[in-house]
Amino acid sequence: MKKKTAGMVLESNEIAPDIYELWIETELSMDAKPGQFVGVYPTKDSTLLPRPISICETNKKQGTMRLVYRIAGKGTTEFSHYKVGRRIFLLGVLGNGYPLEAAKGRNAILMGGGIGIPPILELAKRLSGYDECSGTFGKPIANKITTVIGYRNDDMFLKEELEQYGDVLIATEDGSFGTKGNVINAVDSNKLNGDLIYACGPMMMLRAIKQYAKEKDISAYISLEERMACGVGACLGCVCKTTSKDAHSHVNNARICTDGPVFEAKEVMI
Repeated sequence: MKKKTAGMVLESNEIAPDIYELWIETELSMDAKPGQFVGVYPTKDSTLLPRPISICETNKKQGTMRLVYRIAGKGTTEFSHYKVGRRIFLLGVLGNGYPLEAAKGRNAILMGGGIGIPPILELAKRLSGYDECSGTFGKPIANKITTVIGYRNDDMFLKEELEQYGDVLIATEDGSFGTKGNVINAVDSNKLNGDLIYACGPMMMLRAIKQYAKEKDISAYISLEERMACGVGACLGCVCKTTSKDAHSHVNNARICTDGPVFEAKEVMI
């Protein structure tokens, strides 16, 4: 159930150039799933709409949530100045999240590009069998997890955290680290094979992953990054084309904020 709730900032740090993290104490952490997001409310009159930010990870034992975001405008600039102890208002939990059960007993490839990397961390944790309440590893959901992440250069973030939950391959656009190019280049150069893909990143990357999954005849679940206004499906500002008709509207459209942001790649026209 979506609701507006207050939280408290526990940490606020810059972890890479223009990339910031917020650790927030919030009851929303108890219901959050990998791939979901929250709306974060700025306080200035000119920026009243909540900013959608994907959930990077949660700690259910401590009741905390980590958000990692890139400065993109007035709202996120405001968030970057928040200090420990500040009250913050959130709308959540929003979106559908990744289907974890699809990875049961399979070799999963997780792909993240740029600011699409943060939600991959919580996904990797859950698939690896990590229990946030006990802080221990149980039986993993996936048979094997390999994460492939793409950066512009060697200003990397979340790499060490992801390495706790499986093998990690790196691609950089400028070739300063790992494979030169994108995540598909890294998959090809390392001769990586898997049974299914989970991904989040820029549209060009997701289009390439959709084509790759089609060629390999495997399922791919992709999280679409899109500008949003309301975050609850009312404004229709984040509609994407789908291959099948929506049961409610009877047109080939879906709202990314409520029907997504995660879709099976073959279901959307991107």
